[in-house]
Amino acid sequence: MNQSIPEKIKKNIPHKALDVFNKFTKVGLEIYLVGGAVRDLLLGQKNIVDLDFTTNATPKKIQSLFFKSFYDNQYGTVKVPYKKDVIEITTYRSEKEYTDFRHPNQVTWGKTIEEDLSRRDFTVNAIALGPNKKPKTKDQQPTIKLIDSFNGQKDLKDKIIRCVGNPDKRFGEDALRILRAIRLAIKLEFEIEPKTFTALTKNVSLLNNISGERIREELFKILLDKNIDRGFQLMKKAKILDKILPEVTKGYGMKQKGHHLWNVWKHSVLTVKYCPSIDPLVKLAALLHDVGKPVVVKDIDGERTFYNHEVIGASIARNIGQRLRLANKDLDRLTRLVRWHQFSVSEKQTNKAVKRFIRHVGKENIDDMLDLRTGDRLGSGAKETSWRTEEFKKRLIEVQKQPFTVTDLKVNGRDVMKILKISPGPKVGQALNEIFEKVDNDKLPNERKILLKEIKLLK
Repeated sequence: MNQSIPEKIKKNIPHKALDVFNKFTKVGLEIYLVGGAVRDLLLGQKNIVDLDFTTNATPKKIQSLFFKSFYDNQYGTVKVPYKKDVIEITTYRSEKEYTDFRHPNQVTWGKTIEEDLSRRDFTVNAIALGPNKKPKTKDQQPTIKLIDSFNGQKDLKDKIIRCVGNPDKRFGEDALRILRAIRLAIKLEFEIEPKTFTALTKNVSLLNNISGERIREELFKILLDKNIDRGFQLMKKAKILDKILPEVTKGYGMKQKGHHLWNVWKHSVLTVKYCPSIDPLVKLAALLHDVGKPVVVKDIDGERTFYNHEVIGASIARNIGQRLRLANKDLDRLTRLVRWHQFSVSEKQTNKAVKRFIRHVGKENIDDMLDLRTGDRLGSGAKETSWRTEEFKKRLIEVQKQPFTVTDLKVNGRDVMKILKISPGPKVGQALNEIFEKVDNDKLPNERKILLKEIKLLK
């Protein structure tokens, strides 16, 4: 179904898209902008960045039009550097059989844009925007048209996420679409059409065939969405979490006592929502910070306890991180955040205790931990902060000015050897350790003159 595009939408089409259109129409080839870019344009968004194109030109022909382009895949996608960006142009294609529920066994070049759109995931992503045929004169600009064979515009207007064609077939082709449906629904604040949601729920087990990396990519995007709570409600309802995060589901309905207003599950989701970090790994730590509670829960004399839940939770978080194929550095950070989230902010803490907290968490992770604490408080129904927390933040700054290791001392091994007139060896290290122990326990200031005098006393 060909339609003209409204002027208010046309003026928001990125210039680089128009440049691509002109390059293809001049040689008589078809070219269309597709996917999320078209959807977002129709929703009135501006400054569209991610552009995907489809064309009747073969990869070889596409490359002949763009000298610096590169093509290294079997799916007909040519990547073209454009100023500081890279745009992707893919030949029309049709796909057959998805035995791994992710990639087609066979890709063949399609003949029409309609055929290409029929293989896409959701109707709101199956709208194409492109130029009409080559203008009759050089000065004449091609008009812009829409191809909407699956009523995607109507679903945009009705705020509906609906699969293109048979939803069972769409999810069977690519099981990752199950998570994408959730992400798109919360991002756009749309409802998932009933038949699509039923098929999504029925095919959840297909997620077992998807790699941890791909699950992680979609999960991280959901964790960063402002509507994270709705996203997890949908995933709970569809039993998606039973497949990708079964450890979290144990917190469903588990009541807490004390300062908590909510059960473990609701508290965890709200902690993510209110955690101010924009780092998805910190958001994941916020989700998992109490994941150990269902394992250690005990009811003693009418009181519910969760002793050492942070220790057990850190182990569970590490297993989840490994399943999601986190890099070792990220795995360590996730584990630290969960393990040490239950920290005290008492004004009675010694500097040594504050230093110990910093060593456990890592200097580079302090801000992340404080963000998690903010989410934890708000997710418990408490205020964002307290005077004790604010004082603790000040102490963190001050204490970090103090030495944390021997190498932070204002004296070194050369000073020890010179003053004590000894050669390199174990005694040098023993002397420095003795000095550091006194500084670390606030018995000596980390001032060079004073430490040099202290070395002399070690004779």
